[in-house]
Amino acid sequence: MTDQTNASWGGRFSEPTDAFVARYTASVSFDQRMYRQDIQGSIAHAKMLCKVGVLSETERDDIIRGLEEVRIEIERGDFNWSVELEDVHMNIEAALTQKIGITGKKLHTGRSRNDQVATDIRLYLRDEIDVIASELTRLQQGLIDLAEQEADTIMPGFTHLQTAQPVTFGHHLLAWNEMLQRDYSRLMDCRKRINILPLGAAALAGTTYPIDRHYTAELLGFERPTENSLDSVSDRDFAIEFTSVAALIMMHMSRFSEELVLWASAQFQFIDLPDRFCTGSSIMPQKKNPDVPELVRGKTGRVYGHMISLLTLMKSQPLAYNKDNQEDKEPLFDTVDTLRDSLRAFADMAPHLQAKKDCMYEAAKRGFSTATDLADYVVRKGIPFRDAHEIVGKAVAYGIESGKDLSDMTLQELQQFSEQISDDVFEVLTLEGSVAARDHIGGTAPNQVRAAAGRAKALLAER
Repeated sequence: MTDQTNASWGGRFSEPTDAFVARYTASVSFDQRMYRQDIQGSIAHAKMLCKVGVLSETERDDIIRGLEEVRIEIERGDFNWSVELEDVHMNIEAALTQKIGITGKKLHTGRSRNDQVATDIRLYLRDEIDVIASELTRLQQGLIDLAEQEADTIMPGFTHLQTAQPVTFGHHLLAWNEMLQRDYSRLMDCRKRINILPLGAAALAGTTYPIDRHYTAELLGFERPTENSLDSVSDRDFAIEFTSVAALIMMHMSRFSEELVLWASAQFQFIDLPDRFCTGSSIMPQKKNPDVPELVRGKTGRVYGHMISLLTLMKSQPLAYNKDNQEDKEPLFDTVDTLRDSLRAFADMAPHLQAKKDCMYEAAKRGFSTATDLADYVVRKGIPFRDAHEIVGKAVAYGIESGKDLSDMTLQELQQFSEQISDDVFEVLTLEGSVAARDHIGGTAPNQVRAAAGRAKALLAER
């Protein structure tokens, strides 16, 4: 059994497309989400065709009116999407022609679905990047505000997940913000390369009609038209670049998630997550599972996969357009959805993280986190650093054997490792003294954390 030949290209064919092939090759089930951008591009194209004399003002106005009616039908849920019409473009064009008659068939003058879809994707991505950027900004704002509140909260800093040196929770939060700040910069840089208009490239060689691509670009808010028609319709590097930026953001979010999962555990007890972002267990009534961070951590892998899918999709394609490129949309759309929703969840959750300050402080006291401070102290007494390192190493070994932290040892105990140690040593062995001593830009001292939060807020205000 076969379906009717697609009226947009059926003149060349002697038999209709097989029904299975029609379904297999159709993209309307997923590319219909670009209907707003498709209509937006078509309205701009109609205005341009009128400007250069290809359409009359009446024809232009009829097309615009018809397209707006189609948009309203779609948004009401009254539009009948047809697999036989393959994609979002032909579905909308067919509906337009049904509404306004033969004038609807003139809309496609001077363009092809090849440059049309490339334009739609760029418009779609540009819109979604703006939404993603706002969620990213909201997350950063929440982290910065929380960092200011926790500028004096002391916690252990880790390397290799082993206690290293004391830091403040506010300093740690601002480390996440720095990652997100670079992510935002990459996202905006990616947007610049997306914001170039391919419409007018037609199928692959341009068109014989006297089109004005600069005018179309102006109408659609693009920076400029593309320079080469072959490249315009065939490459998807802008989509790959977006997925690579998304992968980096999700990587940072996954690291963030990993720490939240650890910190919320009974073994750490550094933070408490709001109940609304957690779930319980069907069998263990005591459980409070950090589902949101765990899901973000898990969803990171699918974004990595989409980036590889798009790279693989493009790697062997000759110029110009190939049907392979129909496969660019589903991984791209899922990347958009995953990234946007993950950022939204974290932007909602992050400002409400509750620091368990006593647990953090007690953890910072364990593991000899002020050992480096003691080494620096001995160096200031005139002892070379390598010798100081050995002195403190012996003191730590003694502490492990005796069950005492460095700050719990008496002066006599410390002096058995170096006669240069005097009673002023306890000023640097306290956790407060340790963090306060890192009083330089980028350091963990509370006043530096507050200053860094102020600078971070100023950057957000410039957006």
